[in-house]
Amino acid sequence: MSQTLKNRRALVTGGSRGIGAAIVKRLARDGADVALTYVSKSAEAQETAAAAKALGVRSLAIQADSADAGAIVKAVDKTVSEWGGIDILVNNAGIALMAPIDSYSLEDFDRLLAINVRAVFVAIQAAAKVMKEGGRIITIGSCNAERMPFAGGAVYAMSKSALVGLVKGAARDLGPRGITVNNVQPGPVDTDLNPANGPFAETLKKMMALPRYASGDEIAAMVAYLAGPEAGFVTGASLMIDGGFSA
Repeated sequence: MSQTLKNRRALVTGGSRGIGAAIVKRLARDGADVALTYVSKSAEAQETAAAAKALGVRSLAIQADSADAGAIVKAVDKTVSEWGGIDILVNNAGIALMAPIDSYSLEDFDRLLAINVRAVFVAIQAAAKVMKEGGRIITIGSCNAERMPFAGGAVYAMSKSALVGLVKGAARDLGPRGITVNNVQPGPVDTDLNPANGPFAETLKKMMALPRYASGDEIAAMVAYLAGPEAGFVTGASLMIDGGFSA
């Protein structure tokens, strides 16, 4: 078992299930202590934290709605106060609210931007205040920042495109301190929200060079690489892991 992240302290937002839970478990497998945030499903969050602890690391589940900027700051502060610092921040929490642009409600627009963009900025800002040289900031974007091949996804695509610019700028700001900032852009991933046997799966598979969904573990592997020592010269990048969806 690799221990490339031994003695590193990580926070994963939206880490109770799906891609987030896979990231928590992979970072723990690689030796990192991992805190995770969740909104309402405490049992799932505690189960994921327990799975991390079973790998021999410390883990902490923190209730925090990413729509609440104050809650995100408190989650970073909680991680730092419990473990004395933070070395890895993974901004995974996000939502997808789809509707045609001419009927998209302002309420949904504001909520989606609050979670998908503002929360990422808030978490980066809070972590950057205490993160030391060698820190890693990783954001989970989407291949839809590069390609939106169906109707109803304009605002979602915009939110994920915003992360590309945010990561580039943050990489410039934090690079002199030895902190890297990167963006992972998954394609379709087999989760309970978008299962590989769901109603949209066959349509999406036809758009891909590899006609299958990714597993959460495959996304987590790229995150683990960016969090690890071998990725020390990678920053400001948006790395596609989409099975050729955007090819």
